[in-house]
Amino acid sequence: MQTGHACVADLAILLPAAGASSRMQGADKLLQDVDGQPCLRHMARRALQASDHVIVTLPALDHPRASALQGLHVTAVPVPDWADGMSASLKAGVTHAKDAKALMIVPADMPDITGQDIATLAAVFRASGLAVLQGASADGQAGHPVIFHRKTYGDFHLLSGDKGAAAVIKRHAKSHALYPLSGTRALLDLDSPQDWAAWRKSR
Repeated sequence: MQTGHACVADLAILLPAAGASSRMQGADKLLQDVDGQPCLRHMARRALQASDHVIVTLPALDHPRASALQGLHVTAVPVPDWADGMSASLKAGVTHAKDAKALMIVPADMPDITGQDIATLAAVFRASGLAVLQGASADGQAGHPVIFHRKTYGDFHLLSGDKGAAAVIKRHAKSHALYPLSGTRALLDLDSPQDWAAWRKSR
């Protein structure tokens, strides 16, 4: 695990992992077990299948989540203002991906997103000429991951609060497309103990 280095790449991948897990009743959703490893490590390994430049935002570099990344070639970025919401993670991630041609955002609490999903979206985006390519469910509901061309990066610094990048997507609606992934995995995020229990049961 590296710390604080900017990415120079065709594609950088951001795993925003600086949130509070506020719905987990004291547990940490990103440290929940997925196939024998913490969810955050599971997602980072999948991202590394598609890019050598994976950025993970954390509340602090000594946060327990950092231990889940040990031995992985990812760049850990502390977000001191993490309490401001998702926008703080996104702005920090974009800053460290500023030299990459595109940035893919992969939520770290979506363990059904596969390495192949990530690689496929990346390939489609490279051939598309779009500003934004967004993963979707098989029936066309917008979800994740989402890839942003470098020309959108300045828009991220206008974000605030916990609303994510919806405003950036809207601003580039004329150069935006959806790409369907199998089933509903582009929509399935696990935010609460009930979500995790239902997901484990479904497997």
